[in-house]
Amino acid sequence: MQYSFNLALNNEEDTQNLAKVLAQHFTAGVIYLIGDLGAGKTTLTRYLLQTMGHQGAVKSPTYTLVEPYSIQGKEVFHFDLYRLNDPYELELMGIRDYLETPNALFLFEWPSKGGDEIPEADLIINIEKSDDGLLRTAKLSSSSAILQQALESHFAS
Repeated sequence: MQYSFNLALNNEEDTQNLAKVLAQHFTAGVIYLIGDLGAGKTTLTRYLLQTMGHQGAVKSPTYTLVEPYSIQGKEVFHFDLYRLNDPYELELMGIRDYLETPNALFLFEWPSKGGDEIPEADLIINIEKSDDGLLRTAKLSSSSAILQQALESHFAS
């Protein structure tokens, strides 16, 4: 991860704008979504999927562990590992079958619970809440110069 970009997410519009940049410049690979409960990981995912063209609800896969989506021929898998007790549970649920999908986008909430069962991230998004819970800051880390340039040009002050 050689590039890093910090972004204030002061409102829903900021989160939607981030999702737009991601939908244009990061459509395949592994994204880790890191942050406390209520930080906005699923909200960002919802906006990303909608921007990619998904119609309908985007629900958190907290109990199912994974929600698969097919959006205009693109496969997207949204994992929420919060309730995972042991990374080996992912092997039992057949995670390898998901991970073998070519050119897919994989979003992992709570990736620290996945251990060695999940692939390394191509993009890490760490969302932190302010002490009062009203403001969010996103730190994006990746090795993509194209994504970094897009973030800098879109969000330059």
